[in-house]
Amino acid sequence: MDRRSFIVGSTATAATLAIQASSAQDAYPARAITIINPFPPGGASEVVTRPLAAVLESNIKHPVVIETKAGAAGQVGAQVAASAKPDGYTLLSHITSISGFAEVDRLFGRQPKFTNADFIPLARFVADPCVLIVNDQQPWKTLKDFVEDAQKRPNGILFSSSGLYGALHIPIALFAKAAGDLKMRHLPTNGGGPALTALLGNNSQVLASSVSAAMAQIKASKARPLALFGGARSKALPDVPTLKELGYNVEYYLWVGMFAPKGTPANITTYLRDALNKAAHADQFKTALANLGQELDYMDQPEFQKFWDADAKRIEDAVRAIGKQEG
Repeated sequence: MDRRSFIVGSTATAATLAIQASSAQDAYPARAITIINPFPPGGASEVVTRPLAAVLESNIKHPVVIETKAGAAGQVGAQVAASAKPDGYTLLSHITSISGFAEVDRLFGRQPKFTNADFIPLARFVADPCVLIVNDQQPWKTLKDFVEDAQKRPNGILFSSSGLYGALHIPIALFAKAAGDLKMRHLPTNGGGPALTALLGNNSQVLASSVSAAMAQIKASKARPLALFGGARSKALPDVPTLKELGYNVEYYLWVGMFAPKGTPANITTYLRDALNKAAHADQFKTALANLGQELDYMDQPEFQKFWDADAKRIEDAVRAIGKQEG
């Protein structure tokens, strides 16, 4: 081999190796993916996302880590995700309340920390109607019993929630208004799990919970369901009437969806949409949902974006209806 042939051959080999290295660098995913859960364990986001992550991890052959960043009714974790590098390695699992935080900031004259525009919706997994529950130490057997007692004792009943203006505060506020402006005291906590714990410990008497988060306690007779916020009865709770059946024009769903930070490349969001779709429709995940009293209610990005836009307007209206509240 002459010197010229050696140089040409070496150059070609170097170029091939450079292309291979570039391809390996650009491959996605190449390492663990972190899903931020913005609520304490036991809430709807966590109980839905954890079994989904297990299936996703098996499918993509890389770890999928759930990292809890709880606080401010889910606002802290959302803010962390909004500020994350948009490279597909940090995702956010969130719920209905994500749409209200910017409106709360506006309500108090603050600059919003983030808006819906800071996220790319990837998929919605469930749309869980909330259920109004009371603990087993209370005498109320029906919603009528509860309302009549609340009317007789303004501010004598305490309800817990996932936080001020959070996903479990909004449905109670909507119901209280529809029921003739019931007056109850509010115990805000930092998530659906702590709100349920407060109810079970009789630190509160009433809670609007997702069906999935409350089902185990309902089955154990520790929590008593009085009414559903859905448009139809739940297959998991067929004997529980809806608020609309009982004469209250209130309908509210606690959905769980996955988001990526704004600016995440299109090829990565396409990959994630496909991976999430496959994981969500796996028998393992659907069985996990069934054990929670839920059914898959999947929406891919285009449909989810349209739904989210409409739902955000309802949540913003609800925040304005609640008005300024402190603590």
